[in-house]
Formats: sequence, structure tokens, C-alpha cells
Amino acid sequence: MIYCGNPKRQYLAYKKEIDSAISRVLNSGVYILGEEVEKFEAAFAEYIGVKYAIGVGSGTEALHIALSACGVKEKDEVITVSNTAVATVAAISLCAAKPVFADIEAKYFTIDSKTIEKKISKRTKAIIPVHIYGHPADMAKIKHIAEKHDLKVVEDCAQAHGAMINDKKVGSLGDAGCFSFYPTKNLGALGDGGMITTKDGGLARKIRLLREYGWERRFISECRGWNSRLDPIQAAVLRVKLKYLDEDNKRRQRIASIYSSGLSGCGLILPEKRHDCAHVFHLYVIRTPKRDDLAEYLKKKGVFAAVHYPLPIHMQKPYAEGNFSGLIETEKAAKEILSLPIYPELAIKDVKGIINLIKDYSRRNK
Repeated sequence: MIYCGNPKRQYLAYKKEIDSAISRVLNSGVYILGEEVEKFEAAFAEYIGVKYAIGVGSGTEALHIALSACGVKEKDEVITVSNTAVATVAAISLCAAKPVFADIEAKYFTIDSKTIEKKISKRTKAIIPVHIYGHPADMAKIKHIAEKHDLKVVEDCAQAHGAMINDKKVGSLGDAGCFSFYPTKNLGALGDGGMITTKDGGLARKIRLLREYGWERRFISECRGWNSRLDPIQAAVLRVKLKYLDEDNKRRQRIASIYSSGLSGCGLILPEKRHDCAHVFHLYVIRTPKRDDLAEYLKKKGVFAAVHYPLPIHMQKPYAEGNFSGLIETEKAAKEILSLPIYPELAIKDVKGIINLIKDYSRRNK
């Protein structure tokens, strides 16, 4: 079976270096924060193009802590999208704030800036644009709206490590950027992990306090905080893989290009990208009204194509309270999207085999 991601294949690709990095941590005797985390934070900050990067326990916790550091609290509202991982909205709920959903752009699946202002109220404190599937949201328009209404912008970069708008990487464009290092991400750990990036020294200080009990000095809390620390073993693994991230993203882009060329004329809606964006294809997402039938056909042929995401968050029981009008593109996309396998180690012959299967399906279902 060919899956959408294969983290073991990436571990094996860099096994010697990763095993050495893990051994280094084990032999150091430092198993909480320490030099490994600090070195990875510095390397990641440089890569993203910001002054500060703070390692935390997961991408969800990155969003929660970043929102909290930006002053989001109980009864506040945060505008985001419903076509995203539940983690985005779970982080808002962890702040005891209310998620408010704007619609998405049909072409790119990112938040539609034209629908944001209609959702702003006196309680709105922040916007979370999600750089979904590896494609950046329209940050110029989002930042303009945020500045106009005095709102914070917290980027959800969980699927977009290395994605860019012009020459600037996502995670450097808002007040804070939040990354997940879940194993299947473009930059994935061998377990959970997350990072918050920012150019703001004051915000970085608040984030560091919040990730470890509010400690400025050990055992002395300056504010209420949590325990959300990036593990040094994961930091060491990520330091190894960060060196290869751009190369791995280029492989993803090549696979995406082969898909787009090979699937042209099959009656599918294929991914598009804005002219000023570098899409890093965490996922290669096609659209078809026959989504479920095509997915079942591929599964029988040994190809697992996934749906990211089958049910918009505003339609899920824990979050289904409120007025969710105007989410037309979100609800339509949820019925049509299908993610084809894509990861750096996926063999080109397998990519071409998947293309041939879809062509065969298309011929049979004209």
C-alpha cells in the first residue's frame, strides 16, 4: 500500500546522522531543554528569517501559547478557517476563546480575505491564517485587515515549513508563526514537537515564560504557565533534518509537477498557486465530485489517498454552536478534496503508476 506520507522512509534516508544525534543526547545526560534545543531554536529562527524561535511540545501547543502571549483570553474571538486540522481550533478553545470561521478561497483552500471583515466584532482579538497543504495564505491582505482593526496575526504554519511569499518564509510574516513537527510534516520529528517564531522580543519573552510554568528563574513563576517543552532528542533529530528541508521540498515540488502534468485532461481540478508564492506541497490535493468512488478505486489498487479534511470543523459536534453562514466554498470543498500520496522518498515510478491508475479510472468513468 502506498500512503500519503511515510515517516519511516525519511528516518531511513538519514538514519546514520539521526542515530548519531540521538546517541549524542543520550550520552549528554541533559534530557529537558538544554543545548540541543537552543541550537535547533537558533538554526530554525535563522532559516525562517526571524530573531526568535521557541521550541514547545506540539503544534497545537504552539498555537495555544502564541495566542495566549498575544493576549487572547476567555470570551475573545479568533477568526480562522473551518477547513483545517482540528488542532487549529482546539488551540483557540484552550484559551477559552471562541473560534469564528471565515470562508476559504476555492483555488487555494486558504482563508478568503474578502470574508474576514464580515466576521470581525468588538470581541475579535486575532486572526489565524492557515497555510494549508503547504500553500501560503494571502498575508498582505490579511495583515492590512489586522492593522486596520488592531488585531494580532498568528500564522498556522503546521503544513508549510519552507513555504514563501516572494522571498519571505511563512512564520516571519505575522506577529507569531506556529509550526508542528509531527512525523509526517515537511520537517517532521520522531514524535511530537512544535515551534513558535517571532520578530518581537517582548512577545518571545512571554512565550518562553508560558511554555515552562511562567518561570523567569527556576521554581519562581512570574505568571501562570504550562509545561510545553520541545524534547532535546526531537530537537537533535530536527537539526539533522533541517539541513535537508529545502532539498526535500524540491522533491515534493517535482512530484507535484509530475502529477499536474500527468493528470491534465483527466477531468480533475488540480492544485493551483498564487504567482508570488512558493508552494511546498505538504499534500497534493485534487478535487472531483467523484471523490469517494475514486478513493475506493485507488485503495483496491494499493494506493491510499486520504481526505484532509472530510468534515469541516464547524460541522463537528464540539464546535457546532453558532452562526456559520457564508461557508459555501468550505462545505463544497469538503465533499470533493482528495490527497494523493506525496513525500520526498516516494519513487517517481510509483507517482507515474498512480497517474496511470487515475487515467484508467477517468477513461472508465467518462
